[in-house]
Amino acid sequence: MERLLEVEDLHVSFKTYGGEVQAVRGVNFHVNKGEVLAIVGESGSGKSVTAKTIMGLLPKKVSRISSGVVTFEEDDLLTYSKKEMQKVKGSKISLISQDPMTSLNPTMKIGHQIDESLKLHTDLSKMERKSRVLELLTLVGIPNVEERYSQYPHELSGGMRQRVLIAVALACEPQLIIADEPTTALDVTIQAQILDLLKDLQQRLDTSILIITHDLGVVAEVAQRVAVMYAGVVVESGSVEEIFANPNHPYTWGLLGSIPKQRQDGARERLIPIEGTPPDLFSPPKGCPFAARCEYAMDICVEKMPDSTYLTTDHASKCWLNDSRAKKPKEVAMAGRSR
Repeated sequence: MERLLEVEDLHVSFKTYGGEVQAVRGVNFHVNKGEVLAIVGESGSGKSVTAKTIMGLLPKKVSRISSGVVTFEEDDLLTYSKKEMQKVKGSKISLISQDPMTSLNPTMKIGHQIDESLKLHTDLSKMERKSRVLELLTLVGIPNVEERYSQYPHELSGGMRQRVLIAVALACEPQLIIADEPTTALDVTIQAQILDLLKDLQQRLDTSILIITHDLGVVAEVAQRVAVMYAGVVVESGSVEEIFANPNHPYTWGLLGSIPKQRQDGARERLIPIEGTPPDLFSPPKGCPFAARCEYAMDICVEKMPDSTYLTTDHASKCWLNDSRAKKPKEVAMAGRSR
């Protein structure tokens, strides 16, 4: 498949009073045209920082991109000026953030907020833009669009506000939508509706989506491929089928073990938490970042970061258990998959 976006060896840090936080440490992944890639991991793993780096939304005074390339349509976005990025944002790459109440302007009617992007990136007349806004509101499943056009964000439910954000993102028919935890602030029923909407729109419009989430249920629902992040590093990546059926990294095993499951007799299985806490990114470990929490860790795990091992063409894992010198790697892996 043709690649739309490619991130290579991305390193991002933040200056604080306590020192420099190394939030993203050598991240590599790509998004193909017309596909959904999910980046999954617990809070603080660097998912949102990666997304904001792609969009050029990092605070300049405190952030530092020490290395990396973000290729979009054969151009490196990290070399773009602020003015050049303004032309890309909204027209070619759009962002759906996780909290619609803080993302939408409370003093502007929603119709005008969707119209802003059209005014900036298109040559449509005022009447044509309004027609397009009403079309977008209909597309994302909002009823009574003429009435909603003139309403303020506080007059809409949480689910409707999230649909408005999706309409804003779709306004100029971008090639890539970055959805940063798009269902976090919503209840379970509305979450399902928003996920169904994103999946339907992606299939109908053939738009690529990069979805940021900590919820593997969301991954299973909408994505084709997954990148698992931990402590600023992509520790495993592959197709959804490969990650769920044949996970290869102990952190991925832990994430899958924390999903609520129901047995055939109706009883729920006990959730298995991942013991311990993430490493201090002021001074990240030189070896595998998950070593301190991994029950299968060896001395080499603490001392040196493993290289990526490709189990299939698209399935890669950074784990020393894949090394031929590791003790009984197959038995250890099977134990992890049965957790």
